[in-house]
Amino acid sequence: DELGIGRELFSLAIAIQSIIGGLPFAGMLSDRYGSRWVAIGGGLLFAVSMYLMSITTHWTGLMLGFGLLSGVSLSCVSYVVVLGAVVQVVPPERRSRTFGFITAAGSVGMFIVVPVAQRILNAHGWRTTFAIFAGFAGLIALLAVGYPTRKQPVTGSDSTEPSDSLTQVLAKASQHSGYWLLTIGFFVCGFHVSFVASHLPAYLTDNGLSGTAGATALSLVGLFNLFGSTLFGYLGDHYRKKYLLSGLYLGRSIIISLFILFPVTETTAMIFGAAIGFLWLATVPLTSGTVAQIFGPRYLSTLYGIVFFSHQIGSFLGVWLGGRIYDATGMYTPVWVIAIILGVLAFIVHLPIEDRPVYPLRATGAASR
Repeated sequence: DELGIGRELFSLAIAIQSIIGGLPFAGMLSDRYGSRWVAIGGGLLFAVSMYLMSITTHWTGLMLGFGLLSGVSLSCVSYVVVLGAVVQVVPPERRSRTFGFITAAGSVGMFIVVPVAQRILNAHGWRTTFAIFAGFAGLIALLAVGYPTRKQPVTGSDSTEPSDSLTQVLAKASQHSGYWLLTIGFFVCGFHVSFVASHLPAYLTDNGLSGTAGATALSLVGLFNLFGSTLFGYLGDHYRKKYLLSGLYLGRSIIISLFILFPVTETTAMIFGAAIGFLWLATVPLTSGTVAQIFGPRYLSTLYGIVFFSHQIGSFLGVWLGGRIYDATGMYTPVWVIAIILGVLAFIVHLPIEDRPVYPLRATGAASR
């Protein structure tokens, strides 16, 4: 309101952030040079982008700070880079559960930050809130000092590394139908999470609930994602990940269908936040774990980064389309329906995925049962 823009333009800034944040170049740099400097640079740039938001007076500042710079910084500190570092020291029989723990740790941030941000917003306004969070974002650079500087040999039962170059591995991935199906499915994940995260608070206030209710619902998303990511990460080490992913996406469609069928109240909003949160980012350890299972850990940051780019294309459309359709029709119902249909599509495309390893790595049988 203060910048004199509508929801579509605000959504476009977040959509730009999403699409740039999904570009696979950070993953490639991480595979080539190690994750430390990539994450340090991303953390510092993240702090700069938040500070620029705190002083912007025009919509172009929104596009630059919240769109372009935040997008570049997020690509350098996302799960693509983080999981690429973690995979170097985790054997395959514990990989999915460890990825689940890492994903859950991100949810701790969401659970804590959203209600804290809402309190600061209520007390001091959005500019001060951005300035404060610029300082917190800078801590990422400090913590990233502990990341590896170079790719290290993976220890454990799949320590046999493929001799193929990155170009050869990418060529094999481009011809692997399972890799393409994973990419399609992760597009749906991005559409779901970005639309809900960006537009759920507005949807609730449009239906007469307070801003605090929206913040609480998002906080519950983060809280229950702790349990979901941890549980599905554990299950991914014992059962076939593609079937778990199919179930996750079908579950999302069912939850969204029930949410839009019932009247919007504080109770239904909280139940929705908890339910969708349980399935929120549980896709991350299963999707990244499947990529590592098929192609090995050596080029995980690059290969998962490409799949993640599809996720961010979905994020772009989920965020922007939500604002575009709302400004055109005054309601979000068409986007909820699209989200339901996409969830069913993702349920279907994961079922035929061929998830056997491309390279003859020495692996335990846990993930193939």
